Amino acid sequence: MSPRPRKVTDDQLFAATHTAMTRLGPRGLTLAEIARDAGVTAAVLVQRFGSKRNLLLTLSKRVAEGAGEMIATLAKQHQSPLAALRAYVDCMAGMAASPAAFARSLAYLQIDLTDPDFRRHLLKQARSTRAGLTRLIKRASQAGELVSEVNPGQMARTIEALVGGSLISWMLYREGTALNWVRADFNAMLAPYLPRRTGVERTVVGDVG
Repeated sequence: MSPRPRKVTDDQLFAATHTAMTRLGPRGLTLAEIARDAGVTAAVLVQRFGSKRNLLLTLSKRVAEGAGEMIATLAKQHQSPLAALRAYVDCMAGMAASPAAFARSLAYLQIDLTDPDFRRHLLKQARSTRAGLTRLIKRASQAGELVSEVNPGQMARTIEALVGGSLISWMLYREGTALNWVRADFNAMLAPYLPRRTGVERTVVGDVG
C-alpha cells in the first residue's frame, strides 16, 4: 500500500494563500493558484473553507488575532523598546518590496476598507497594533530612549499615519527603496523626542537613501 497522504494544516494553507497574494492581485487570485502553492487541489480548499471569500475572511481573522503577538515578538527580539519600534516600521515597509507589490497590497486594502466583514477584522488588527505600539513607546520613555514628555497614545497614532502616508509618498516618487524612504520619515518624526545624549541619530533624519 502507498503511504497515506499527509494532511495539510490550516496554517500551511494560510501561508500558501499569503504567498499567492504577494504575486497576484484580487482579480488574479484563485483557489487554483492558492492550491498550487499549497501542493493540494482546489477541492481541498473548497472542502475546508467553502469559497475563496471565506478563506480570505478566515485568514483576515487570523491576522487580526495575531497582531498583538507580532508586536510582542518584536519586543522579545530586541532589548531596546525603541529598536523594536524601528523593527515594526521596517516590517511595514516590507509591504513595498516593489511598486507592483505595494499596488497589490493597496488593492487588497481597498477590499478590507469597503467590505464590512473584512473591515471588522482590519479594525481589530489596527486597534491591537496601536495598543502594542503604545506599550512599546511607554517602555521606551521609561527606559530613557524617548523623552518623558512623549504622549505614547498620540505617538502610536502618528506612527500609524506616518507609515501609511510614507509608503504612498514613496509609491509616487519612487526614489530609492521604500525601506529607506519610510525610515527617513520615521527618523524625522522621532527626532524631537530623542534625549539630547542620542542626538547623533538626528543627523540621519534627512537621508532618504
